[in-house]
Amino acid sequence: MSNLSRSELKQVGAIADSKRQGYLGFYEFMTAMQLVSLAQAGNEISQDTIENAACHSSESLISATWFNSKSGKKIPLRSVTSIIDGLKKSYIEKLRPLEKTYQFQDFVSPLLTSSDFDAKPMVMLLGQYSTGKTTFIKHLLKSSYPGAHIGPEPTTDRFVVITSGPDERCIPGNTIAVQADMPYSGLSCFGTAFLSKFECSQMPHPLLEHVTFVDTPGVLSGEKQRTQRSYDFTGVTSWFAAKCDLILLLFDPHKLDISDEFKRVIGSLRGHDDKIRIVLNKADQVDAQQLMRVYGALLWSLGKVLNTPEVMRVYIGSFNDKPIKETAAGPLGMELFQKEQDDLLSDLNDIPKKACDRRINEFVKRARAAKVHAHIISHLKKEMPALMGKAKAEQKLLDSLDDQFAKVQKELHLPAGDFPSVEEYRQILSAYNFDKFEKLRPKMVQGVDDMLAYDIPELLKKFRNPYD
Repeated sequence: MSNLSRSELKQVGAIADSKRQGYLGFYEFMTAMQLVSLAQAGNEISQDTIENAACHSSESLISATWFNSKSGKKIPLRSVTSIIDGLKKSYIEKLRPLEKTYQFQDFVSPLLTSSDFDAKPMVMLLGQYSTGKTTFIKHLLKSSYPGAHIGPEPTTDRFVVITSGPDERCIPGNTIAVQADMPYSGLSCFGTAFLSKFECSQMPHPLLEHVTFVDTPGVLSGEKQRTQRSYDFTGVTSWFAAKCDLILLLFDPHKLDISDEFKRVIGSLRGHDDKIRIVLNKADQVDAQQLMRVYGALLWSLGKVLNTPEVMRVYIGSFNDKPIKETAAGPLGMELFQKEQDDLLSDLNDIPKKACDRRINEFVKRARAAKVHAHIISHLKKEMPALMGKAKAEQKLLDSLDDQFAKVQKELHLPAGDFPSVEEYRQILSAYNFDKFEKLRPKMVQGVDDMLAYDIPELLKKFRNPYD
Protein backbone atom coordinates (compact mmCIF):
# COMPACT_ATOMS: atom_id res chain seq x y z
CA MET A 1 0.00 0.00 0.00
CA SER A 2 2.99 2.33 0.40
CA ASN A 3 3.70 2.25 -3.40
CA LEU A 4 7.38 1.60 -2.65
CA SER A 5 9.35 -0.93 -4.72
CA ARG A 6 10.15 -4.41 -3.36
CA SER A 7 13.86 -3.53 -2.94
CA GLU A 8 12.96 -0.36 -0.97
CA LEU A 9 10.64 -2.34 1.32
CA LYS A 10 13.42 -4.88 1.84
CA GLN A 11 15.72 -2.04 3.02
CA VAL A 12 12.98 -0.73 5.33
CA GLY A 13 12.58 -4.21 6.88
CA ALA A 14 16.35 -4.68 7.33
CA ILE A 15 16.82 -1.30 9.09
CA ALA A 16 13.68 -1.59 11.25
CA ASP A 17 14.57 -5.13 12.41
CA SER A 18 17.86 -3.91 13.92
CA LYS A 19 18.07 -6.87 16.33
CA ARG A 20 17.56 -9.33 13.43
CA GLN A 21 14.65 -11.03 15.17
CA GLY A 22 12.90 -12.04 11.95
CA TYR A 23 9.74 -10.09 12.89
CA LEU A 24 8.74 -6.53 13.83
CA GLY A 25 7.71 -5.74 17.40
CA PHE A 26 5.76 -2.58 18.28
CA TYR A 27 8.80 -0.25 18.29
CA GLU A 28 10.33 -1.81 15.16
CA PHE A 29 6.97 -1.38 13.39
CA MET A 30 6.97 2.32 14.39
CA THR A 31 10.49 2.65 12.90
CA ALA A 32 9.35 0.91 9.69
CA MET A 33 6.37 3.28 9.32
CA GLN A 34 8.66 6.29 9.86
CA LEU A 35 11.07 4.99 7.19
CA VAL A 36 8.17 4.40 4.74
CA SER A 37 6.97 7.95 5.36
CA LEU A 38 10.49 9.38 4.76
CA ALA A 39 10.89 7.26 1.58
CA GLN A 40 7.52 8.47 0.26
CA ALA A 41 8.78 12.03 0.78
CA GLY A 42 11.71 11.24 -1.54
CA ASN A 43 14.41 10.63 1.08
CA GLU A 44 17.03 7.89 0.70
CA ILE A 45 16.32 4.81 2.84
CA SER A 46 19.25 4.41 5.26
CA GLN A 47 20.10 4.38 8.95
CA ASP A 48 21.38 7.96 8.56
CA THR A 49 18.02 9.16 7.24
CA ILE A 50 16.15 7.99 10.30
CA GLU A 51 18.85 9.29 12.67
CA ASN A 52 18.90 12.72 11.02
CA ALA A 53 15.11 12.87 11.23
CA ALA A 54 15.38 12.09 14.98
CA CYS A 55 13.31 8.99 14.45
CA HIS A 56 15.45 6.47 16.28
CA SER A 57 13.79 3.21 17.30
CA SER A 58 12.40 3.89 20.80
CA GLU A 59 12.98 0.36 22.04
CA SER A 60 16.74 0.62 22.49
CA LEU A 61 16.27 4.01 24.17
CA ILE A 62 13.71 2.56 26.58
CA SER A 63 15.86 -0.48 27.46
CA ALA A 64 18.88 1.83 27.93
CA THR A 65 16.93 3.82 30.55
CA TRP A 66 16.47 0.57 32.54
CA PHE A 67 20.22 0.66 33.29
CA ASN A 68 20.06 4.26 34.54
CA SER A 69 17.26 3.50 36.98
CA LYS A 70 17.62 2.30 40.55
CA SER A 71 19.20 -1.15 40.91
CA GLY A 72 16.66 -3.94 41.28
CA LYS A 73 13.77 -1.86 39.90
CA LYS A 74 10.94 -3.98 38.45
CA ILE A 75 10.58 -3.77 34.68
CA PRO A 76 7.10 -4.39 33.22
CA LEU A 77 6.85 -7.73 31.39
CA ARG A 78 5.20 -6.10 28.36
CA SER A 79 8.49 -4.22 27.71
CA VAL A 80 10.27 -7.53 27.03
CA THR A 81 10.05 -8.22 23.29
CA SER A 82 13.09 -10.48 22.70
CA ILE A 83 15.59 -12.83 24.40
CA ILE A 84 18.06 -9.91 24.77
CA ASP A 85 15.40 -7.77 26.51
CA GLY A 86 14.64 -10.72 28.83
CA LEU A 87 18.34 -11.02 29.75
CA LYS A 88 18.50 -7.26 30.45
CA LYS A 89 15.44 -7.54 32.72
CA SER A 90 16.93 -10.52 34.63
CA TYR A 91 20.28 -8.75 34.98
CA ILE A 92 18.84 -5.48 36.33
CA GLU A 93 16.32 -7.08 38.69
CA LYS A 94 18.32 -10.03 40.05
CA LEU A 95 21.98 -10.25 39.06
CA ARG A 96 23.18 -6.63 39.20
CA PRO A 97 22.04 -6.06 42.84
CA LEU A 98 24.12 -9.13 43.88
CA GLU A 99 27.16 -7.93 41.89
CA LYS A 100 27.00 -4.45 43.46
CA THR A 101 26.54 -5.77 47.01
CA TYR A 102 29.63 -8.02 46.84
CA GLN A 103 31.79 -5.73 44.59
CA PHE A 104 31.93 -8.25 41.74
CA GLN A 105 33.03 -5.46 39.36
CA ASP A 106 36.30 -4.96 41.31
CA PHE A 107 37.23 -8.63 41.25
CA VAL A 108 35.98 -10.19 38.01
CA SER A 109 34.29 -7.96 35.45
CA PRO A 110 32.78 -4.43 35.26
CA LEU A 111 29.00 -4.08 35.56
CA LEU A 112 27.19 -4.61 32.26
CA THR A 113 25.54 -1.81 30.31
CA SER A 114 22.76 -1.85 27.72
CA SER A 115 25.33 -1.73 24.88
CA ASP A 116 26.99 -4.93 26.19
CA PHE A 117 23.75 -6.81 25.48
CA ASP A 118 23.09 -5.14 22.12
CA ALA A 119 26.66 -5.48 20.77
CA LYS A 120 27.34 -7.36 17.55
CA PRO A 121 29.30 -10.65 17.71
CA MET A 122 33.08 -10.11 17.94
CA VAL A 123 36.05 -12.03 16.50
CA MET A 124 39.50 -11.41 18.01
CA LEU A 125 42.78 -12.25 16.25
CA LEU A 126 45.86 -13.03 18.36
CA GLY A 127 49.36 -14.04 17.36
CA GLN A 128 53.00 -13.01 17.21
CA TYR A 129 53.93 -10.11 14.96
CA SER A 130 53.86 -10.70 11.19
CA THR A 131 51.67 -13.83 11.32
CA GLY A 132 49.13 -12.14 9.03
CA LYS A 133 46.42 -10.91 11.46
CA THR A 134 45.70 -7.60 9.68
CA THR A 135 46.03 -9.27 6.23
CA PHE A 136 43.52 -11.94 7.37
CA ILE A 137 40.92 -9.23 8.17
CA LYS A 138 41.63 -7.47 4.85
CA HIS A 139 41.19 -10.83 3.07
CA LEU A 140 37.75 -11.32 4.66
CA LEU A 141 36.65 -7.74 3.98
CA LYS A 142 38.20 -7.83 0.46
CA SER A 143 39.44 -4.29 1.14
CA SER A 144 41.67 -2.36 3.53
CA TYR A 145 40.26 -0.55 6.56
CA PRO A 146 41.17 2.88 8.02
CA GLY A 147 44.38 2.73 10.06
CA ALA A 148 45.52 -0.70 8.76
CA HIS A 149 49.33 -1.12 8.63
CA ILE A 150 51.06 -4.21 7.28
CA GLY A 151 54.76 -5.07 7.30
CA PRO A 152 57.35 -7.68 8.42
CA GLU A 153 58.13 -5.67 11.58
CA PRO A 154 55.61 -5.24 14.49
CA THR A 155 53.33 -2.73 12.69
CA THR A 156 49.98 -2.96 14.51
CA ASP A 157 51.04 -1.37 17.81
CA ARG A 158 47.50 -0.94 19.13
CA PHE A 159 44.21 -2.74 19.65
CA VAL A 160 41.94 -1.87 16.71
CA VAL A 161 38.21 -2.62 16.67
CA ILE A 162 36.92 -2.78 13.07
CA THR A 163 33.20 -2.10 12.99
CA SER A 164 30.43 -0.85 10.71
CA GLY A 165 29.87 2.89 10.30
CA PRO A 166 28.41 5.42 7.84
CA ASP A 167 31.86 6.58 6.63
CA GLU A 168 35.54 5.61 6.83
CA ARG A 169 37.22 7.04 9.95
CA CYS A 170 39.33 6.21 13.01
CA ILE A 171 38.00 7.06 16.48
CA PRO A 172 40.53 7.40 19.37
CA GLY A 173 40.26 5.05 22.38
CA ASN A 174 39.35 7.70 24.96
CA THR A 175 36.36 8.72 22.82
CA ILE A 176 35.09 5.14 22.32
CA ALA A 177 35.36 4.35 26.05
CA VAL A 178 32.80 7.05 26.91
CA GLN A 179 30.34 6.36 24.07
CA ALA A 180 27.19 4.88 25.62
CA ASP A 181 26.18 3.06 22.41
CA MET A 182 29.48 1.13 22.24
CA PRO A 183 30.34 -1.83 24.52
CA TYR A 184 33.85 -0.64 25.44
CA SER A 185 33.25 1.46 28.58
CA GLY A 186 34.74 -1.38 30.69
CA LEU A 187 38.17 -0.73 29.11
CA SER A 188 38.43 2.54 31.07
CA CYS A 189 39.75 0.53 34.03
CA PHE A 190 43.03 -0.07 32.09
CA GLY A 191 43.74 3.68 32.13
CA THR A 192 44.93 6.25 29.62
CA ALA A 193 48.13 4.28 28.90
CA PHE A 194 45.97 1.61 27.24
CA LEU A 195 43.29 3.90 25.76
CA SER A 196 45.99 5.80 23.86
CA LYS A 197 46.88 2.42 22.25
CA PHE A 198 43.26 1.63 21.38
CA GLU A 199 41.16 2.83 18.46
CA CYS A 200 38.00 2.06 16.51
CA SER A 201 38.13 1.82 12.73
CA GLN A 202 34.72 2.41 11.13
CA MET A 203 33.73 1.75 7.52
CA PRO A 204 30.57 0.84 5.61
CA HIS A 205 30.74 -2.90 4.80
CA PRO A 206 28.01 -5.61 4.63
CA LEU A 207 30.08 -8.12 6.68
CA LEU A 208 30.72 -5.57 9.46
CA GLU A 209 26.97 -5.09 9.90
CA HIS A 210 26.92 -8.59 11.41
CA VAL A 211 30.40 -9.06 12.94
CA THR A 212 33.03 -6.83 14.59
CA PHE A 213 36.75 -7.72 14.31
CA VAL A 214 39.42 -7.00 16.93
CA ASP A 215 42.96 -6.68 15.57
CA THR A 216 45.62 -6.92 18.28
CA PRO A 217 49.31 -5.91 18.55
CA GLY A 218 51.76 -8.70 17.71
CA VAL A 219 52.73 -10.71 20.79
CA LEU A 220 56.41 -10.07 21.52
CA SER A 221 59.11 -12.75 21.41
CA GLY A 222 62.84 -13.02 22.16
CA GLU A 223 64.68 -9.87 23.29
CA LYS A 224 61.63 -7.68 22.58
CA GLN A 225 59.85 -9.27 25.57
CA ARG A 226 62.16 -7.33 27.87
CA THR A 227 60.58 -4.09 26.65
CA GLN A 228 57.64 -3.79 29.00
CA ARG A 229 54.33 -2.51 27.63
CA SER A 230 52.86 0.53 29.39
CA TYR A 231 49.57 -1.31 30.11
CA ASP A 232 48.34 -4.74 31.22
CA PHE A 233 48.39 -6.57 27.85
CA THR A 234 47.16 -9.93 29.19
CA GLY A 235 44.43 -8.16 31.20
CA VAL A 236 43.14 -6.46 28.05
CA THR A 237 43.18 -9.69 26.00
CA SER A 238 41.32 -11.42 28.83
CA TRP A 239 38.67 -8.64 28.81
CA PHE A 240 38.16 -8.98 25.06
CA ALA A 241 38.15 -12.81 25.30
CA ALA A 242 35.14 -12.66 27.64
CA LYS A 243 33.25 -10.45 25.14
CA CYS A 244 34.29 -12.23 21.93
CA ASP A 245 32.39 -15.02 20.18
CA LEU A 246 35.48 -16.44 18.45
CA ILE A 247 39.23 -16.16 19.15
CA LEU A 248 41.63 -16.95 16.30
CA LEU A 249 45.23 -17.77 17.30
CA LEU A 250 47.41 -17.24 14.21
CA PHE A 251 50.71 -19.01 13.65
CA ASP A 252 53.27 -18.83 10.88
CA PRO A 253 55.33 -21.92 9.74
CA HIS A 254 58.52 -19.98 10.61
CA LYS A 255 57.26 -18.74 14.02
CA LEU A 256 56.10 -21.80 15.97
CA ASP A 257 57.87 -20.93 19.22
CA ILE A 258 55.51 -19.79 21.97
CA SER A 259 57.18 -16.92 23.85
CA ASP A 260 56.64 -16.15 27.54
CA GLU A 261 54.26 -13.29 26.69
CA PHE A 262 52.29 -15.49 24.26
CA LYS A 263 52.10 -18.17 26.95
CA ARG A 264 50.66 -15.64 29.42
CA VAL A 265 48.17 -14.44 26.78
CA ILE A 266 46.99 -18.00 26.05
CA GLY A 267 46.77 -18.58 29.83
CA SER A 268 44.51 -15.51 30.12
CA LEU A 269 42.01 -17.23 27.78
CA ARG A 270 41.25 -19.84 30.48
CA GLY A 271 37.53 -20.59 30.56
CA HIS A 272 37.05 -19.62 26.90
CA ASP A 273 38.48 -22.81 25.33
CA ASP A 274 35.31 -23.37 23.27
CA LYS A 275 35.90 -20.06 21.43
CA ILE A 276 39.52 -20.74 20.42
CA ARG A 277 40.46 -21.77 16.85
CA ILE A 278 44.06 -22.23 15.69
CA VAL A 279 45.05 -20.95 12.23
CA LEU A 280 48.34 -22.04 10.62
CA ASN A 281 48.69 -19.15 8.17
CA LYS A 282 51.14 -18.69 5.24
CA ALA A 283 51.24 -22.50 4.86
CA ASP A 284 52.07 -22.20 1.13
CA GLN A 285 55.57 -20.97 2.07
CA VAL A 286 56.67 -24.56 2.79
CA ASP A 287 56.33 -27.78 0.75
CA ALA A 288 54.06 -30.71 1.69
CA GLN A 289 56.74 -32.64 3.63
CA GLN A 290 57.78 -29.59 5.66
CA LEU A 291 54.12 -28.70 6.26
CA MET A 292 53.51 -32.13 7.82
CA ARG A 293 56.45 -31.55 10.21
CA VAL A 294 55.34 -27.97 10.97
CA TYR A 295 51.81 -29.18 11.79
CA GLY A 296 53.18 -31.80 14.22
CA ALA A 297 55.53 -29.26 15.84
CA LEU A 298 52.67 -26.76 16.26
CA LEU A 299 50.44 -29.31 18.03
CA TRP A 300 53.37 -30.32 20.26
CA SER A 301 54.01 -26.65 21.22
CA LEU A 302 50.32 -26.01 21.90
CA GLY A 303 50.01 -29.20 23.96
CA LYS A 304 52.45 -27.73 26.52
CA VAL A 305 50.46 -24.48 26.84
CA LEU A 306 46.79 -25.44 26.41
CA ASN A 307 46.05 -27.83 29.25
CA THR A 308 43.11 -29.61 27.62
CA PRO A 309 42.65 -33.31 26.86
CA GLU A 310 41.06 -32.48 23.48
CA VAL A 311 43.04 -31.71 20.35
CA MET A 312 42.49 -28.12 19.18
CA ARG A 313 41.04 -27.61 15.69
CA VAL A 314 43.79 -26.28 13.40
CA TYR A 315 42.94 -24.61 10.08
CA ILE A 316 45.75 -24.71 7.51
CA GLY A 317 45.91 -22.20 4.68
CA SER A 318 47.22 -18.98 3.25
CA PHE A 319 44.70 -16.29 4.13
CA ASN A 320 45.65 -13.38 1.89
CA ASP A 321 44.68 -11.98 -1.51
CA LYS A 322 47.66 -13.47 -3.37
CA PRO A 323 47.18 -16.75 -5.31
CA ILE A 324 48.46 -19.86 -3.48
CA LYS A 325 52.03 -20.86 -4.49
CA GLU A 326 51.35 -24.11 -6.33
CA THR A 327 55.07 -24.87 -6.66
CA ALA A 328 55.36 -25.23 -2.86
CA ALA A 329 51.91 -26.61 -2.08
CA GLY A 330 51.51 -29.01 -5.02
CA PRO A 331 48.08 -30.10 -6.37
CA LEU A 332 47.20 -31.91 -3.09
CA GLY A 333 48.06 -28.80 -1.06
CA MET A 334 45.87 -26.59 -3.27
CA GLU A 335 42.85 -28.82 -2.62
CA LEU A 336 43.64 -29.03 1.12
CA PHE A 337 43.99 -25.24 1.49
CA GLN A 338 40.69 -24.65 -0.33
CA LYS A 339 38.82 -27.13 1.92
CA GLU A 340 40.40 -25.67 5.07
CA GLN A 341 39.52 -22.13 3.98
CA ASP A 342 35.91 -23.19 3.30
CA ASP A 343 35.70 -24.80 6.77
CA LEU A 344 37.01 -21.65 8.48
CA LEU A 345 34.68 -19.36 6.51
CA SER A 346 31.77 -21.67 7.41
CA ASP A 347 32.78 -21.32 11.09
CA LEU A 348 32.81 -17.52 10.73
CA ASN A 349 29.46 -17.50 8.90
CA ASP A 350 27.88 -19.37 11.81
CA ILE A 351 28.86 -16.63 14.30
CA PRO A 352 25.76 -14.41 13.86
CA LYS A 353 23.51 -17.52 14.02
CA LYS A 354 25.09 -18.59 17.29
CA ALA A 355 25.35 -15.06 18.75
CA CYS A 356 22.09 -15.29 20.70
CA ASP A 357 23.02 -18.70 22.20
CA ARG A 358 26.51 -17.38 23.03
CA ARG A 359 25.01 -14.33 24.79
CA ILE A 360 22.86 -16.63 26.98
CA ASN A 361 25.86 -18.89 27.63
CA GLU A 362 28.04 -15.93 28.75
CA PHE A 363 25.22 -14.55 30.89
CA VAL A 364 24.74 -17.88 32.71
CA LYS A 365 28.52 -18.19 33.18
CA ARG A 366 28.59 -14.68 34.69
CA ALA A 367 25.65 -15.44 37.01
CA ARG A 368 27.36 -18.59 38.34
CA ALA A 369 30.64 -16.68 38.86
CA ALA A 370 28.80 -13.86 40.70
CA LYS A 371 27.07 -16.39 42.98
CA VAL A 372 30.37 -18.10 43.89
CA HIS A 373 31.98 -14.68 44.43
CA ALA A 374 29.17 -13.69 46.85
CA HIS A 375 29.73 -16.90 48.86
CA ILE A 376 33.53 -16.32 49.00
CA ILE A 377 33.21 -12.67 50.17
CA SER A 378 30.53 -13.45 52.79
CA HIS A 379 32.59 -16.43 54.05
CA LEU A 380 35.66 -14.19 54.56
CA LYS A 381 33.47 -11.69 56.46
CA LYS A 382 32.10 -14.50 58.66
CA GLU A 383 35.62 -15.74 59.51
CA MET A 384 36.69 -12.33 60.83
CA PRO A 385 36.84 -11.86 64.65
CA ALA A 386 34.32 -9.49 66.27
CA LEU A 387 36.81 -7.24 68.12
CA MET A 388 40.54 -8.01 68.45
CA GLY A 389 43.25 -9.24 66.04
CA LYS A 390 41.57 -8.31 62.78
CA ALA A 391 44.79 -7.59 60.85
CA LYS A 392 46.27 -10.97 61.90
CA ALA A 393 43.05 -12.80 60.97
CA GLU A 394 43.02 -11.11 57.54
CA GLN A 395 46.59 -12.17 56.82
CA LYS A 396 45.86 -15.72 57.96
CA LEU A 397 42.83 -15.91 55.65
CA LEU A 398 44.89 -14.59 52.73
CA ASP A 399 47.66 -17.13 53.33
CA SER A 400 45.17 -20.00 53.49
CA LEU A 401 42.89 -18.73 50.68
CA ASP A 402 42.98 -22.02 48.75
CA ASP A 403 41.78 -23.82 51.92
CA GLN A 404 39.01 -21.22 52.33
CA PHE A 405 37.88 -21.84 48.74
CA ALA A 406 37.82 -25.59 49.41
CA LYS A 407 35.81 -24.99 52.60
CA VAL A 408 33.17 -22.89 50.78
CA GLN A 409 32.97 -25.45 47.99
CA LYS A 410 32.50 -28.35 50.42
CA GLU A 411 29.97 -26.60 52.68
CA LEU A 412 27.73 -25.36 49.85
CA HIS A 413 28.33 -28.22 47.33
CA LEU A 414 29.43 -25.77 44.62
CA PRO A 415 31.22 -27.02 41.45
CA ALA A 416 35.02 -26.59 41.63
CA GLY A 417 35.01 -25.36 37.99
CA ASP A 418 33.02 -22.23 38.98
CA PHE A 419 35.74 -21.01 41.37
CA PRO A 420 38.16 -18.27 40.26
CA SER A 421 41.98 -18.28 40.32
CA VAL A 422 43.25 -18.28 43.94
CA GLU A 423 46.33 -16.19 43.09
CA GLU A 424 44.35 -13.47 41.31
CA TYR A 425 41.89 -13.19 44.21
CA ARG A 426 44.68 -13.14 46.77
CA GLN A 427 46.27 -10.20 44.95
CA ILE A 428 43.01 -8.19 44.79
CA LEU A 429 41.88 -9.07 48.34
CA SER A 430 45.16 -7.80 49.85
CA ALA A 431 43.92 -4.22 49.21
CA TYR A 432 40.57 -4.74 51.00
CA ASN A 433 39.35 -4.58 54.60
CA PHE A 434 37.49 -7.90 55.09
CA ASP A 435 35.52 -6.47 57.98
CA LYS A 436 33.69 -4.11 55.63
CA PHE A 437 32.45 -6.92 53.38
CA GLU A 438 28.72 -7.74 53.35
CA LYS A 439 27.25 -10.75 55.12
CA LEU A 440 25.48 -13.34 52.99
CA ARG A 441 22.02 -12.29 51.85
CA PRO A 442 20.24 -15.60 51.13
CA LYS A 443 17.30 -13.87 49.43
CA MET A 444 19.60 -12.28 46.84
CA VAL A 445 21.41 -15.56 46.09
CA GLN A 446 18.05 -17.37 45.87
CA GLY A 447 16.91 -14.75 43.33
CA VAL A 448 19.88 -15.60 41.07
CA ASP A 449 19.21 -19.34 41.52
CA ASP A 450 15.56 -18.81 40.52
CA MET A 451 16.67 -16.76 37.52
CA LEU A 452 18.91 -19.62 36.32
CA ALA A 453 16.37 -22.36 37.09
CA TYR A 454 13.12 -20.73 35.91
CA ASP A 455 13.42 -17.26 34.29
CA ILE A 456 15.95 -18.07 31.56
CA PRO A 457 14.35 -21.43 30.50
CA GLU A 458 10.99 -19.59 30.38
CA LEU A 459 12.53 -16.86 28.26
CA LEU A 460 13.91 -19.43 25.79
CA LYS A 461 10.49 -21.06 25.59
CA LYS A 462 8.75 -17.73 24.94
CA PHE A 463 11.11 -16.27 22.31
CA ARG A 464 12.90 -18.16 19.58
CA ASN A 465 16.45 -17.53 18.35
CA PRO A 466 16.09 -14.82 15.64
CA TYR A 467 18.29 -16.87 13.28
CA ASP A 468 16.38 -20.18 13.56
